[in-house]
This record gives sequence, C-alpha cells and structure tokens, in this order.
Amino acid sequence: MDDQPDDAPEEEPHDRGALETVVVTGLSGAGRSTAAKCLEDLGYFVVDNLPPELVATMVELGSRTQGAVTRIAVVMDVRSRAFSSDLRGVIIDLANRGLRPRVLFLDARDEVLVRRFESNRRAHPLQGDGRLSEGIRAERQILEGLKGEADLVLDTSDRSVHELRRAIERAFASGGDLDGVPALRATVVSFGFKYGLPVDADLVVDVRFLPNPFWIPELRELTGQDTEVRDYVLAQEGATDFIDRYSAILEIIGAGYRREGKHYLTLAVGCTGGKHRSVVMAQQFADRLHDLGVRATVVNRDLGRE
Repeated sequence: MDDQPDDAPEEEPHDRGALETVVVTGLSGAGRSTAAKCLEDLGYFVVDNLPPELVATMVELGSRTQGAVTRIAVVMDVRSRAFSSDLRGVIIDLANRGLRPRVLFLDARDEVLVRRFESNRRAHPLQGDGRLSEGIRAERQILEGLKGEADLVLDTSDRSVHELRRAIERAFASGGDLDGVPALRATVVSFGFKYGLPVDADLVVDVRFLPNPFWIPELRELTGQDTEVRDYVLAQEGATDFIDRYSAILEIIGAGYRREGKHYLTLAVGCTGGKHRSVVMAQQFADRLHDLGVRATVVNRDLGRE
C-alpha cells in the first residue's frame, strides 16, 4: 500500500541548471592542489582523484541535494590510466544532461615542473624507472587533447601561489549564467614581446604599430597608467580606429563563446616592453568588453620589469 495519497503533489524536481560543476585537471606539479584549496574556499564541494566513470554519478548526487550542494569541483589526473579518453566522454555525457562542466587546465613549462618535483623530492606519477623529464613528457602527450578543449588554461610557470589563487578567484568567485546564457569573463593581459608571449592567451593583439612613447623624453619614465601616456597613445593615427574595429571582432567572438558554453577569454595585448602602449590599449579593450557585458579584468604582466 502506498504511504502517499493519490492527490499528493508531485515533488518539485531540483533545478539541475543551478549546479555549477568544475573539472580541474592539468600537469602534475602545475598547481592542482592549490586550485582545489582555492575552490573549496569559494564554496565548492571538492573531490580529488575521482575515477572518470564516477564523475557523472557524483554530479547526479549533488543535483539531488535540494540545494545543499550547489557547486562541485572534481580534481582529476593521470593516475587513472584511461584518463584522457574517459574524461572527454564524461564531459560530453554531462553536457548532454544539461550539466556541462567548466574545465580548468593547469600547465607549466617542463623546466619549472622539474624544479618543483626536485625541490619536493617527489617522483612523477608516470616516471616509473625512467627519468623525471620522461614522465612529464608522457603526461603532456596524454593531456594534449584536453588542454585544447579546456574552458580556461592557466600557466603557473611564473605565477606565485597567491597569483594563482587570485586568477582562480577572478574566474570562479561568483556564478553567472544570465537568462540561460553563460556569463563571459575576460582577462586582458598587457605584455612585452621582449619577455615572451603569454602562453595561456586565447587571442594576441600586437600594438607595436603605434609610435613608442619610450622615445619621448618626458614620457619615457612614465607608464601606460599615466594620463600623459594614455593621451599620447590614443592620439596617434589609427589608435582609436583599431580599438573600434577590434572591439567589433571581440563582440562577435564573445557571442560565439557564449553560444558554445565557454566562460573565459584571455586577450593578450603586446608592445615591445609592456610598459606604455600595451598598458593603455589593454585598459581600452577591457572597457569595451565591459560595455559588451563581459566581466573584464586587466593584468599588466610586465609593468615594472624595466
């Protein structure tokens, strides 16, 4: 005999769309543990080293908690040997259920990873009886496809623990789907080509076509954050026209990112030393992105290095 009468109201299904899911992956030694602690501080229920075949089950259980769990972060690595193909299948499966996870991929240069493993006196999980560098190379090959599909790639080679935490907080501190459309967040990075390209950039803009304030004696010691430099750069022929036209392109790209369910965009703006032109133009693009409804943060990577 049923305990519930026939005319009892049906139980309201939990709104699965409210459950935020993040998959944290990447190279061993690149900062997954730091990312996990940061996400936990942001209110995520964090599960470490969960086998890929159990991820969907964990998310499904979280969606049934009547709001007790609204954020889940799953940290995964190559300790599961079928990791790459299995995780890709899990992501597709969750997306088909309307629970598409955001994928955070942590990377670092080989020499940085070697130094971190050696300082901690740890063996690489894929090293076996071989060299540490061989284990790193094998892991990089396994993860190559996942990196290309990640929503957000953070290179931690030159980031301190505090800088990595700030980057994660900028990306995950608050939810943000509006009217069913994923909120898009952008990081606009100014940089100097002499110091190398930001490896985690989605788009790179070269503003070296503009005259360099470095050659103006009264502007040389100033930076792109000073009014005099900003006014000089924006007064140059082609500067505002370039901002207008590239902002129109960013609007198209941003709309495409939203349609594809992507949440993050990293735009790198480069000049020679990352002190004058790129700093001015990065702020201009961030302002334009903000006008387009994108949460944009400026990071002046190389300011102060000269």
